[in-house]
Amino acid sequence: MHMKHWIATLVLAIATLHGALCVQADVVTDANAKAADIASKHPGTPPAVRIMAFVQVSVFEAVNAISSRYPPLMAKINAAPGASVDAAVAAATRTVLSKLMPTQQAAIDADYEAAMKLVPDGAAKTSGIAVGEQAATACLGRVDEGLTLPDTYRPHATSGVYVPTLLPAVPNWGKRKPWAMTSGSQFRPGPPPGLTSERWTRDYNEIKALGAKNSTQRTPEQTAIAKFWEATAPVVYWPVARSVAAVPGRDVTANARLLAMAAMAMDDGLIAVFDAKYTYNLWRPITAIRNGDADGNDATERDPSWTPFIDTPMHPEYPCAHCIVSASLGAVLQAEIGSGPAPSLSSASYTAGGAVRSWKTVADFVQEVAVARIYDGVHYRNSTEVGTAMGKKIGELAVKSFARPIR
Repeated sequence: MHMKHWIATLVLAIATLHGALCVQADVVTDANAKAADIASKHPGTPPAVRIMAFVQVSVFEAVNAISSRYPPLMAKINAAPGASVDAAVAAATRTVLSKLMPTQQAAIDADYEAAMKLVPDGAAKTSGIAVGEQAATACLGRVDEGLTLPDTYRPHATSGVYVPTLLPAVPNWGKRKPWAMTSGSQFRPGPPPGLTSERWTRDYNEIKALGAKNSTQRTPEQTAIAKFWEATAPVVYWPVARSVAAVPGRDVTANARLLAMAAMAMDDGLIAVFDAKYTYNLWRPITAIRNGDADGNDATERDPSWTPFIDTPMHPEYPCAHCIVSASLGAVLQAEIGSGPAPSLSSASYTAGGAVRSWKTVADFVQEVAVARIYDGVHYRNSTEVGTAMGKKIGELAVKSFARPIR
């Protein structure tokens, strides 16, 4: 959720990604990379993930209207014969981003104009633009009631006693309309462990040791992982999806479908996780460890000056949001890969100076994200396990709910 580190390193990260990770790019993956860069400039991660869901669903609708391979998701669009897919993708992307990221209009227009220069003028181009704009308009017409609800979060306090006055992030996010789920509570987990349980004791002492800012037990490799996954914006996740989309032999419709499913799954994951977070309102490690003498557990010693490796996100702890996003994406990618050989998955991180990390399997990627949040000092192990399990179910649901091909 914290994005203050990004400005100085984003250019390096983008250059690395485009140069090293997108060798087999097509119009859909190119547009995705540029849209993720723009959406990631939003100061909040959940809204940025939502923006990418609208972008990728619109792109799929536009491409599919021309290829007619799947039933439409939103509305039937009649594409003229020979309509340009390239123009449709560019127009759909531009229309969505212009509506949802108006502060970045100059960058949006620059990307659009660069894409359109590659499309010959004529009826195909004009028809493609019309298809893309219609697809985006249909998607943007989707009602998202949760965004208009008033923020009524009630800080917990003793009367007359000061508590920090910054309100937490997106308390109503779990009330948004999902893409594949029936509601934000569909996969709501059971409550977190009791504060006198063995699991709580284990998790408390583990993160106290490994997640501290100046931990002597966290290894250099664990620190590198922690720094890498301090990144939360879409720009760190989408290269992983494009690693699969770049496999030789895929076409633009297949990639539009894959990225739409991934976007829907990740957005639904954040709806589900914030539903759970604000249902249980569990304290973060920095709060728990500084109050370790007040949890009724003699095995959790208080450290009055403990701080985590990274700044703690401003929302409740349980479950882990990073974990649900990575696992929902991972489930979609694993379904796409099937039993075939997995491509190498890669991404770069703006919080790690543009460093690139790679994973041999989807499971390796998902697991690294989970343990990273323990090393970061912001999530207990149980919360990473619960978040990962939720994300897997949501990703599998997104795949299952997506229509089968017509032909």
